[in-house]
Amino acid sequence: MTHKIVVVDDHTLLRQAIGHMVNSFDNFETLYECQNGEELLTQLQTSKEHPDIILMDINMPIMDGIEATEKVSSLWPEIKIMALSVEEEDSTILSMLKAGACGYLLKDSKKSVLRQALEQLVDTGYYHTPNVAKLLVNSLKEPRILDTLKDREREFLTHACTDRTYKEIANIMCVSPKTVEGYRDSLYEKLEIRNRIGLVLFAIKNKLVNP
Repeated sequence: MTHKIVVVDDHTLLRQAIGHMVNSFDNFETLYECQNGEELLTQLQTSKEHPDIILMDINMPIMDGIEATEKVSSLWPEIKIMALSVEEEDSTILSMLKAGACGYLLKDSKKSVLRQALEQLVDTGYYHTPNVAKLLVNSLKEPRILDTLKDREREFLTHACTDRTYKEIANIMCVSPKTVEGYRDSLYEKLEIRNRIGLVLFAIKNKLVNP
């Protein structure tokens, strides 16, 4: 069985090179190529044959890969999407996966890795490198950590993100300085953090306070 692939990338030479590479793999064939998400949607709406897999770039004009992935996943959920990008930011990778991508691969990956990724995507429905898999686990883990925080610990955390001393925080919370130290030590243990700067960074990252 030959699996049909669509390549979406705004760089013409790179798009064509990826398409030719896919055609060199056994059981894979490039169906067509698109230069952005909008052109992809038009093709999907007008073409009689749909691809099995879309190799999707992220940074593209008119409609980027994240928006295109959301739309395709909603309208044609049977199509598997794998991001093929230069983007390495955790937030970008998570946004793409949350939009509906079944895999994420960097453009500088070897040809053999791309073939392996396509084969695994067909066999299992997803492909994640060890780094992406770890990122996914951590993204699922963090909300559970937040759920373990008590109301008073959350309150202390917001105060800890100011320039107030622990004694001043204790006065505001109407507790003793020793109790505040207890909140601090508890957060250090739960969040695996060693200092106040770590508390601030955690609070900002999880949108508990405004930076």
